Amino acid sequence: MPKCILIVDDSAVIRGALRSFLESQPDLKVCGEAGDGMEAIAKTVELNPDLIVLDWAMPKMNGLEAAAALQKITPNVPIILFTFYTDAVSIHKARVAGITSIVSKTDHINRLSEEISRIVHAN
Repeated sequence: MPKCILIVDDSAVIRGALRSFLESQPDLKVCGEAGDGMEAIAKTVELNPDLIVLDWAMPKMNGLEAAAALQKITPNVPIILFTFYTDAVSIHKARVAGITSIVSKTDHINRLSEEISRIVHAN
């Protein structure tokens, strides 16, 4: 059974690229997309994903605010923060918000794939 992934990013281009890449993996299925943190919360409640790939900088509610809210609603759903913000202070803030893992958008896409595989196969 493929693992259900929710993609959350305010860029439709990034969401589309991630969807194409993730759906090329046989054990993954993108079950939904959201463009901001508020929509991420609604989609998580609606779709019950196995994993969330979440951007930091988004309108309405950023990724850290969304992650903190999601941890209260669905504490067992891992969240990968896919972001440009990977300095030590940002990483600490992400961990406090309940982020499971952080992958830089400047890394090769295979880094995200490896992290997704590691997390979904550990659960």
